[in-house]
Amino acid sequence: MGRLGPAAGDRYHSRMSETLDILILGAGLVGSSLACALEGRGYRCALVEASPVASPPPGFDERKLALAAASLNALRALDVSPRLATPPFPIRRLHVSRAGDFGVVRLQAGDYGREAFGGVVLARELGAALESRMATLRDTRTIRPARVVAVRNGDEAVEVEIERDGTTTALRARLLVAADGTRSFAREALGIGTQEHDYGQTLVVCSVGCERAPDGTAYERFTDQGPVALLPMGAHYGGICGVDRADAPRVLALDDAAFADYLQQRFGWRAGRILRVGKRSAYPIVRVLADRLVAPRAVLLGNAAQTIHPIGAQGFNLGLRDALTLAECLGAGVDPGSESLLAGYAAKRREDRERTLAFSDGLARLSANDSGTMRLLRSIGLTLLGNVPDLGAPLVSGAMGYRGEVPALARGGA
Repeated sequence: MGRLGPAAGDRYHSRMSETLDILILGAGLVGSSLACALEGRGYRCALVEASPVASPPPGFDERKLALAAASLNALRALDVSPRLATPPFPIRRLHVSRAGDFGVVRLQAGDYGREAFGGVVLARELGAALESRMATLRDTRTIRPARVVAVRNGDEAVEVEIERDGTTTALRARLLVAADGTRSFAREALGIGTQEHDYGQTLVVCSVGCERAPDGTAYERFTDQGPVALLPMGAHYGGICGVDRADAPRVLALDDAAFADYLQQRFGWRAGRILRVGKRSAYPIVRVLADRLVAPRAVLLGNAAQTIHPIGAQGFNLGLRDALTLAECLGAGVDPGSESLLAGYAAKRREDRERTLAFSDGLARLSANDSGTMRLLRSIGLTLLGNVPDLGAPLVSGAMGYRGEVPALARGGA
C-alpha cells in the first residue's frame, strides 16, 4: 500500500491537527477498493489499518472469491485486476442442485449474450493486487499499524483517536468511513445497533483436485448441513463446504483422504472423483446487519454494514458496490460528510442491499428446510428455472451484480 517511511511518517504526524476530507478505517478488500475509487476525485484521504505492514489485513486469505461481472468491470477500471498474479478464471456455466430434490438449474453465459457470468480469484491475490494499486495512490495516505481507540461525532468533523507505537493521536475528518469488518469498532462507537442470526454452520474452504478438469462450470449444491460449491480455478477447483457447527471439529480433524471422501459424499460425482484436497480454513457463518448505514458524518461499508451468508457468493460483491456508489456520490467540491450526501448514498444502496440480503438469507433458509412440502416446491422451482429461460434471467442478472442502481464503474463506465 502507500506506506509511509520514517521521514514521511514524521511529516504526517506533524500535520495531524488538520482536518482530512475522508478517513477510511480498515484496509481490507472493501476499504482498499474505496481508496482506489477515490483517487483523482480531489479529496485528501487517509486509511487506518490495525494489522502490521508485514502481515496481510483480514480478508487477504485463502478464500476463493466468485467475482460478479459487475465487480470485474470495476476492478478493471480501477487498475486492480491487471495487477492480479493470476487472471480471474471465468465462470461460463452455473450448475445448481439440491441433495434429495429433483430438478437442476443449468445456465450458460452464452445463452444470455455473455462470455462469462464472472470470474474466480484467490482473496489473497486480490488483496495483493489492491496493495499494489494502493502503493501508486497520491490522494490517500496509509497509517499502519494503528489501532482505533475512540470515535467522536462533531458537527463539522469526526474525531478519531488512534494508538500507534504507544502514542495516541487524534485525527479529524469531514467523513468517516467504517470498513473495519463484521465486529466494527466504529459502528459500535457511533451507536449503530445490529441484528444477528447465527446459521449454526461453519464454512470450510480448500482447494480441490477432481478427476474432471474444470471447464468453466461453477457448481452449487445445497444440502441439509449447508451449501457445497466448487468454483473453477484453472487445473483445480476452489472448494467451499458448509458444515453443521456441532460437527465441524470432527470434520476439520479429518486427514486429507478422509476429508476428500466426506466432500465426495456431500457434493456427489458431478466433477468425477475427488482426487485431492488442500489445506482447510474454517469460518463461522453468522449474519450481522447494521440497523442503519449512516450516522452524522459517518458511513458503514462492506462487512461493517452487512455480513451475510456466503451462499451465492454475494458478500464482497455487495461491499464493493457499496464502495463504488459512495465514490460516485462524492462529486467534486461537495462536503463529503453532509447529511444530504449521506442520505442520498443510503437511498442509492437501498434496493441493491435489500434484494441481495433477501436473496442470500432466503436461499440459505429455503435450502436448509427439509420438510416434504418444501422439497416438492424446491424441486418444481429448480425444474422451472432450469427449463424456462425467462425465469432464469433475474437470477443471472443478480449473479452478475446488476441489482438496483448499479454504479457506473460496475457497468464498465468511467
